[in-house]
Amino acid sequence: MEDHVKDGAVRRQLDPEEAEPAAQVAAMVADIRGTDVTELRDMYGCADSVLDNLFSDPPDDDARMDVSFDYEGFRVTVEQDGTVRFRERA
Repeated sequence: MEDHVKDGAVRRQLDPEEAEPAAQVAAMVADIRGTDVTELRDMYGCADSVLDNLFSDPPDDDARMDVSFDYEGFRVTVEQDGTVRFRERA
């Protein structure tokens, strides 16, 4: 996966059409950290169903919705278009 770094945040793109966006985010975190995804805690308690809902029944494009949450030492922001920003927490 290719990282795009801007303002101290790593940006990546997930596929909103693909199943399980939370699993995609977890895989991205594992890749950024250089670890196996099985070593990370489960996304279910963080944002699993919220991300599923964001992409399964998305709001109008004019709403420009995003979801932010903490996961594995990162502040993660997932935008409606599939852009994901990872900012390490201090």
